Amino acid sequence: MTTLKTGDKAPDFAVEDQDGNLIKLSDFKGKKLVLFFYPKASTPGCTAEACNLRDNWEVFKEKGYAILGVSADSKRRQTNFKAKNELPFPLLADEEKKVINAYGVWGPKKFMGKEYDGIHRTTFVIDEEGKIEEVIGKVKTKDHAAQIL
Repeated sequence: MTTLKTGDKAPDFAVEDQDGNLIKLSDFKGKKLVLFFYPKASTPGCTAEACNLRDNWEVFKEKGYAILGVSADSKRRQTNFKAKNELPFPLLADEEKKVINAYGVWGPKKFMGKEYDGIHRTTFVIDEEGKIEEVIGKVKTKDHAAQIL
């Protein structure tokens, strides 16, 4: 789906999180960033993925990683998802799909025989210099932290 690959410069972005704070890629210069795109807040797969990252939050912090979740959900929906699952990291409310399109994760999908456009569950690991270190397209929702670390 995405044409971005290891070694590419990560596309810059500036989008609000669940609380209305403007979050930019440049905010993470000097840190490693796990940027994970998920189809829809509070659905089973997305909840499993976010909670797996939450459960490994201390390990990520020790290794110098920040984490950002991204979906096209509203701020309100992201706020509910974050609160309900006690997620310690921000969730971007990318309703206009600026970040989603910049990273090339929006496109045709199939579910139960129906075709539609949506977010392809994808994670980008971005290094301290803003370069893509890894692209994970086949996300294991229940064991995603292990895939990254």
